[in-house]
Amino acid sequence: MTSAEWRKSSFSGSNGNCVEVAAWRKSSFSGSNGNCVEMAADGSVVAVRDNKDPEGARLTFEPAVWRAFAETLKRGA
Repeated sequence: MTSAEWRKSSFSGSNGNCVEVAAWRKSSFSGSNGNCVEMAADGSVVAVRDNKDPEGARLTFEPAVWRAFAETLKRGA
């Protein structure tokens, strides 16, 4: 899943203070306590990870399965 890989922003300087950007985004339901879920999609797969362990395990789903899961959550089921 290449679109979910981290890369250095082109706006980062050469002093080591870099900003990393990716297709990963934090859930709008994640709080400010640092316990966040991030997801990324590239059209053929949706990946989910724990932001505290960005190099750790990732769950992957087919897009239709992810949409069904998200809709179920929205309905409060």
